Amino acid sequence: MAELRLGPLLRYVDGSAATVWVETSRPCTAEVRCTGGGGGTARTFQIAGHHYALVPVTGLTPGTVSSYEVLLDDSPVWPLPDSRFPPSEIHTPAGDDPVRVAFGSCRWAAPPHGDSDPVGPDALDALASRIAAGAGDERPDVLLLLGDQVYADETSKATRAYLASRRDLREPPGAQVADYEEYTHLYYESWLDPGIRWLLSTVPTCMIFDDHDVIDDWNTSASWLADMRDTPWWQERILSGLMSYWVHQHLGNLSPVELAADPVYAAVRAVPDGTDVLRAHATEADRDSASVRWSYRRDFGRVRVLMLDSRAARVLDEANRSMLDAGEAAWLRKQALDAPGSCDHLLIGTSLPWLLPHLVHGAEAWDAALCQGVRGERWARFGEKVRRAADLEHWAAFPESFEALTALTAEAGSGDGAPATVLVLSGDVHHAYIAQPSWPADAPAVPDARVLQLTCSPVHNSVPLSMKLGFHFGWSRIGRAIGRWLARHGRGGRPSIDWHRTGGPWFGNQLMTLTLRGRSARLRFEQARARKGEKARLETVTESALTP
Repeated sequence: MAELRLGPLLRYVDGSAATVWVETSRPCTAEVRCTGGGGGTARTFQIAGHHYALVPVTGLTPGTVSSYEVLLDDSPVWPLPDSRFPPSEIHTPAGDDPVRVAFGSCRWAAPPHGDSDPVGPDALDALASRIAAGAGDERPDVLLLLGDQVYADETSKATRAYLASRRDLREPPGAQVADYEEYTHLYYESWLDPGIRWLLSTVPTCMIFDDHDVIDDWNTSASWLADMRDTPWWQERILSGLMSYWVHQHLGNLSPVELAADPVYAAVRAVPDGTDVLRAHATEADRDSASVRWSYRRDFGRVRVLMLDSRAARVLDEANRSMLDAGEAAWLRKQALDAPGSCDHLLIGTSLPWLLPHLVHGAEAWDAALCQGVRGERWARFGEKVRRAADLEHWAAFPESFEALTALTAEAGSGDGAPATVLVLSGDVHHAYIAQPSWPADAPAVPDARVLQLTCSPVHNSVPLSMKLGFHFGWSRIGRAIGRWLARHGRGGRPSIDWHRTGGPWFGNQLMTLTLRGRSARLRFEQARARKGEKARLETVTESALTP
């Protein structure tokens, strides 16, 4: 008899359809049955000895709530017996409903039950508890997870013990994951936590990777990548990382129509074992980033979400460095400017912040110039050492890409039919803040929309005191002055825009939630806090209107 190993994860949802992802113990037919008659079935596919299904659910009615169960070969496996959580539900939106978008990034798996948590309460666990307690108005319509869903390079004590049972940790890559099987263990550790498992079964999610899903500072530079490719373990690591991402995260990002047209998905399902098919796809993606697009678009009524791959799509040649390759940049532009007047809010999800503290921005732009050789070969070698040591690889470290994104936000937010807001949603930097850009009066386009950088991380992680002090200082007047001095030393000009911080910096485990109703937008920022003898809960730090 087939058993449910992981999931269910509710992924795509629109007014009449949804997709539900599961991993099972053996080949079988997975079925989702909803109250009211909706449902669907899918046969599992196999990757590296594991069995998965993405079940298309149809027959749903807009504006309704349907609880559902999962069956494997006609045997019920979800909800779990004696679960303390209510039934999992699919909420289908109606056209005039507000859209609630929660987002964050960087989640270490919670420790086993009963163990102390060294990084404090998990914001997603706190969200699950609040929704399970019956706070229906607090349920997000979608949860955007902006990177570092798993940490392949920073493993827990329990995972290190598991790795040691498979191989000698004295050999590279040591206590980091090495292959697909070890990646599956990371997902079990992260997604089998009872609260997280239930949350992911009842709130739709959109996901994109960041560096720790593969390795810290993934694709920092061409020389970094060359060094990694010289190691004996990197090839298996990158292929396993891309394969496991495709299975666990990427597939669920796609709509049923996109899934039906996806040749890799069709090829994997057409054979008894899709491992070789998927491995070939990952090999080509690693060889040529332009051969695959991990970025995607989702529309929630008149709210458009563009989730960007700001890791694998990079161009690393120092003479042509770019955060996005040409095809990816063209795709972003087309989606952002598509059908003027058709969206009230444009959300651009990129794991790495576009607008950083001024000192950090100046340092990254300065370092990028040094690495390109503006002050000679010795400075270039120094710049590469600094880039790796200080993690200088955000949008500011790709100056032309920074300016291209700046120009696109202005163009998308200008003219007749412009959205009310253009919001760049990011994580990565283990703190939260709000930054607002301003354009000079003579800029080619000055947006009518409210443009903001909203950064929120971590969901469940830590930040050392030195980093807290550094980010505080980075926003200061002295920090701004040092950033400008560094830019001059790098013989670069000032950015085409200025920006200022309007909220934060905040440190802790946290989430931001946007409530978008018509052309109005509100932002709530919450942190997970635990009082003695009580469960962790989300407490509001600040809430404000983003539009008049």
